[in-house]
Amino acid sequence: MTTEGRTVVPAREGRAVRVAAGQRLSVVDLEGGQVGDVFAFVPAPEGARAAPEHLSAAHTRGATNRLFPEVGQQFVTDRRRPVLTLVADTSPGWHDMLIPACDPARYAALGAAAHASCADNLKRALAETGLSVPFTPQPVNVFMRIPVQDDGRLRWLPSASRPGDAITFQAVTDCVVVVSACPQDLVEINGGGPTSLAIDLQS
Repeated sequence: MTTEGRTVVPAREGRAVRVAAGQRLSVVDLEGGQVGDVFAFVPAPEGARAAPEHLSAAHTRGATNRLFPEVGQQFVTDRRRPVLTLVADTSPGWHDMLIPACDPARYAALGAAAHASCADNLKRALAETGLSVPFTPQPVNVFMRIPVQDDGRLRWLPSASRPGDAITFQAVTDCVVVVSACPQDLVEINGGGPTSLAIDLQS
């Protein structure tokens, strides 16, 4: 598991990285048009039995009074403590905090059993760090374009990110970040189909 440098997240897969407080992490869309599910966890103290504290999209919306993130804002955990700060964004700025991670039940409902999912990617990536959670937190869906219409309905549009676009976070505290290159290919959020992302870590 990388602690500095680049980690490629292959299409339809997930990867975990350890991020130290003050370190910056960029999620890079290598080919354009790819959504990434971003999760962050603050591990419990050694020997503790509690589940890791996690980035919470719902608590972040409550803290920022925004449906969608903007540069300068902090993301908070389920304990309402800051974990990441959004410090830069070279993409068109579409990032979602409303939609849950895709999971096997979602694909079963769409008629695609045994489909890769962000929920399963999270479990596998976390297992490599020695962590586990009994549920799938709602992620921050970077590069995902889900506008809210005047009547309250959501639209599922193809990602508008371009090759090389990046969103950059700075860790407020030591944490483990998981990025899943979303495997969704049954609705149009990933345009022509899932492609790879990269995670760039720098001090």
